[in-house]
Amino acid sequence: MVRVSTGIAYDCDVLVVGGGIVGLSTAYAITRSAPGTRVVVLEKEAGPARHQTGRNSGVIHSGIYYRPGSLKAQYAARGAAEMVKFCAEYGIAHAVTGKLIVATERSELPRLHGLVQRGRENGIPVRELGAAQIAEYEPEVEGLAAIHVGTTGVCDFVGVARQLAEASGAEIRYGAEVRRIDRRPELGVAVLTGAGDVVRARVLVNCAGLHCDEVARLTGDEPGMRIVPFRGEYYSLARPELVRGLVYPVPDPAFPFLGVHLTRGIDGGVHVGPNAVPALAREGYDWGTVRPRELAATLAWPGSWQIARRHWRYGTGELRRSVSRRAFTTAVRRLLPAVTADDLVPSAAGVRAQAVLRDGTLVDDFLIREGARAVHVLNAPSPAATASLPIGREVARRALETLRSA
Repeated sequence: MVRVSTGIAYDCDVLVVGGGIVGLSTAYAITRSAPGTRVVVLEKEAGPARHQTGRNSGVIHSGIYYRPGSLKAQYAARGAAEMVKFCAEYGIAHAVTGKLIVATERSELPRLHGLVQRGRENGIPVRELGAAQIAEYEPEVEGLAAIHVGTTGVCDFVGVARQLAEASGAEIRYGAEVRRIDRRPELGVAVLTGAGDVVRARVLVNCAGLHCDEVARLTGDEPGMRIVPFRGEYYSLARPELVRGLVYPVPDPAFPFLGVHLTRGIDGGVHVGPNAVPALAREGYDWGTVRPRELAATLAWPGSWQIARRHWRYGTGELRRSVSRRAFTTAVRRLLPAVTADDLVPSAAGVRAQAVLRDGTLVDDFLIREGARAVHVLNAPSPAATASLPIGREVARRALETLRSA
């Protein structure tokens, strides 16, 4: 148990803001590492995992894409194995299917070979395939060459989040949106919720995802970045028999997005997508959702204009695929020629909470920073769900160190 004696009646030792998979994994790790530590989680929605965690393709990533030595590389590879074990232990739906990364143009072959090298550096087993060998895994997929990554899988991340909430022993308060934060370094933090409740804690952990930079500023810390939301739009495949497992294009190294891919989920359906277009609200899951204050904040951040200036050609292509099913179908047909526009059925979209620096740099690694009595998770998009167990332990370690020194 970690406890600091003061005259204040604290409601908890650690207050976690955000009930997605990273926040709940952090609560779980704190109570495992320091039994008796009182943890409260505030989640503004009526249940867990309503945003990034519950609106992705459900892939357990291998870690092959990420720069060796980065947190993403370390935590994804470790987290993938732990996630499979966690799902097996608690009976959560999952499958280790493996995936193909397919080069469809000669210009992609050097990048594909680079992924082979990166996989080896990250300790991930990779099998290289010629064009004829692709059919062993995916008879309907065509390409010049491919690699097979056997440790990739799929799971029910919402089910994982629910289990983490239950097993953590933390008090989870749903419908509790953070409105104000009063931090006093000599005392702790007091958080006012939308319901008018005040929660007092010794340490605050910010796992607010799409709103993490706002929560950091409410705490009094300048995060040095802003969340710029990118919507990823998905379709379901009307003929799921065309795809056996997971099929990805060779990603563009200039972007943190993996491109339109095909994912057979745990329910047997096949997700197709996502693209990546600017969202007009932090929770802007369609073009009709516009929140002027949030949009104005995005446009006021210099980094947003730098992104637009540098990457307008890429962005134009993504926008075209957003408004034209024909254009989206063309992108899919590069991998799966048998697909027609009629095979694509609109599905639920997701929004990626992408941290962007003032100079327009897209933060490409997990970003965790500390302030007085606070730990902020400021960039945790994909593969954060895969890596959520080791991320949670790292955030818990920092929170408990802050608690001990308070």
